[in-house]
Amino acid sequence: MKLYDLMTECIGITYSEAGTASNYALRRDGDTLYIFFESSNGRLDWQKNFDFPAKPYKRMGQPIWYAHRGFLSAWRDIEPMIAARIADTGIGKVIVTGYSHGAAIALLCHEYVWYNRPDLRRTLEGFGFGCPRVVWGNPSAELSRRWERFTVIRNIDDIVTHLPPAFIGYTHVGKLLTIGKAGKYNKVEAHYAENILAELHLYETAHNHKVGGLHIKFGTLSEKAR
Repeated sequence: MKLYDLMTECIGITYSEAGTASNYALRRDGDTLYIFFESSNGRLDWQKNFDFPAKPYKRMGQPIWYAHRGFLSAWRDIEPMIAARIADTGIGKVIVTGYSHGAAIALLCHEYVWYNRPDLRRTLEGFGFGCPRVVWGNPSAELSRRWERFTVIRNIDDIVTHLPPAFIGYTHVGKLLTIGKAGKYNKVEAHYAENILAELHLYETAHNHKVGGLHIKFGTLSEKAR
């Protein structure tokens, strides 16, 4: 499956609601579990998008790290709805995907799978299309490994992928795939799903890039990209 196809499915799939403003979808293909998270879909989603203060993500006996409070709240709504599916020992691979607001939740879900299913760490994949920054602070190398297999897809001028601002302490984690050309779209238009898809099509045509069998190697995020 190509990234273009994965994002198309993420946009078009039927979602279930969890809590007041969080939507998810699940699909199983053999032993692979696909988890999708929807983009902003209503006033409450947007309220969570702009709920910038960082909140500690606590687990007993583990280092405390900080995440965007609004996105963390959205993920907490969904977590109990899908925990049992993630825990299913018949699952041999998980692919987590989200667009925009959903990409931020996908990043948190990806870490949850990494933490709770260590047997799946080598096959876990995560993709955040138009993903905002979620993690606050300067994560250690040990913590950053949780997102080694998560890719942020940025249409180069996409304003959402540059928020919340780095100067208030937020950073991207995982790997960064930059597509598109600077100046082709304004900062808002670059985030539109149809424009991300158009640039993905051009990119994958040139690179023969497929999910689950990557034909290129992504570099880790540079300080400038963060």
